[in-house]
Amino acid sequence: MNASLALVERSSSDARAGSSAPKILVADDDRDMCELAEAGLSERGYGVSWRLSPAEALAQLDDEDFSVLLVDINMGGTSGLDLCRAAIAKRPDLVVVVMTGFGTLEHAIGAMRAGAYDFVTKPLSMDALALTMDRAVRYRAMTDELQRLRRRVDEHELPNVIGESDVMRRMADIVSRVAETDANVLITGESGTGKELVARALHERSGRRGPFLAINCAAVPETLLENELFGHARGAFTDARTARAGLFVEADQGTLFLDEVGEMPLGMQAKLLRALQERKVRPLGATQEVPFDARVVTATNRDLEGEVAAKRFREDLYYRINVVRVDVPPLRQRGSDALLLAQSFLDRNAKRSGKSVSKLGRAVAERIVAYDWPGNVRELENCMERAAALARFDEITIDDLPGKIREHRPMEINEIGEDPTHLLNMDEVEQRYIRKVLAAVTGNKTLAAKVLGFDRRTLYRKLKLQQ
Repeated sequence: MNASLALVERSSSDARAGSSAPKILVADDDRDMCELAEAGLSERGYGVSWRLSPAEALAQLDDEDFSVLLVDINMGGTSGLDLCRAAIAKRPDLVVVVMTGFGTLEHAIGAMRAGAYDFVTKPLSMDALALTMDRAVRYRAMTDELQRLRRRVDEHELPNVIGESDVMRRMADIVSRVAETDANVLITGESGTGKELVARALHERSGRRGPFLAINCAAVPETLLENELFGHARGAFTDARTARAGLFVEADQGTLFLDEVGEMPLGMQAKLLRALQERKVRPLGATQEVPFDARVVTATNRDLEGEVAAKRFREDLYYRINVVRVDVPPLRQRGSDALLLAQSFLDRNAKRSGKSVSKLGRAVAERIVAYDWPGNVRELENCMERAAALARFDEITIDDLPGKIREHRPMEINEIGEDPTHLLNMDEVEQRYIRKVLAAVTGNKTLAAKVLGFDRRTLYRKLKLQQ
């Protein structure tokens, strides 16, 4: 048996035998039928709940994670197929089995078209029902396992985060491993490194169905920041004509990203700490606290340990937000990622402006690799936007770059003196530059060809001439 399928079989049987038994929700307006199904399936190791109406069943799906929904096709005039469609729309991973009193082909086809996995006929045979439930649970376990395998294949790829360097792969590995947990994450890094993109990638990999909401704590005054985060009750202040939920509540089942948390005033730090500890917030002017279900991710370009030592940041808050730390490396430490990013920004801006510019000139690529990029990815993005706007040809030239980058002295291809016998002809310069670009992109010939402005066939031909 295939190892993955064997794992699914084993996990399915182990779950029924243990405390984490697969859970089945039965939806039928016949109480006797529900109790019969509960008794028979519970004896076989399943956890069974039942509801007597479609509305109650849908509400229960919001509260618990069920492996299988067993639904009657006709509940007091309401079509079980409609419930089937609504349940799958709400929970795409849910496996639905339909019960029908008429074992006709038409009902079976209707159930399958509505998204059902299988159907059973009434009167129920408990052995047949248990067999169907067993198949359905195994199918759910198999789909969950496939999703886990796909995540393992993509574990070094984060949405909208570009990078193949070792430091970025290590960062992506940490993000992928922590994404599906509820642990608080602190993202650190210099300004312009892309901390918000990493936070968004963390949210997208988390499986949370709610929104991603972000706020820059340094850009909002303390009095307004409290209102933004916690909301207010009606009449809390002069213009508060209606109540407003804050970002903690608005980010329900999603992610709240607090950027530049190191700039938060000490008074707000105490309120943030209480909210994280209690998982509740009190809107301004309100008398009752409101619970929230949002994952909180923070980011800073400050040395928070130094801020704690200087009494400018609360030590207890620091340890509360720093359960898992993700360090976003500066661009100068990412090697050939600068070329990948530059080409990506060029393609995006060329498409936006309708220009045909699509290549980085050789001298431009050399400057990009050699420059330190103190403004990090944000500076590189602005540089390529400017270059795309100014470009007159189908490739970016030195003249299209900002002055400080254009005048930056790149690393010499070959250390040579003024002795004419040490000077190189153009063929040798080209060959050495090709080797340098290949080294910069860690041997990726497709990327090297794009940077050099060659097609792959031309690059292979030139590499063959060097041998």
